[in-house]
Amino acid sequence: MILDYEPGDKVVNPLNKEWGIGQVQSIIKDKVTVNFENVGKKVINAQNIELMKLND
Repeated sequence: MILDYEPGDKVVNPLNKEWGIGQVQSIIKDKVTVNFENVGKKVINAQNIELMKLND
């Protein structure tokens, strides 16, 4: 599995859009740490949830 994110990318969680826009903080194996504007820092398992990358 190849993840298409890198630190600094803006993303949304399509299953929890109320979290708002998040910024990728780090990626370790399939764990993506994202700081969301409405709920703070979350660790997302990329095997279970596919984040939607926002284009600048």
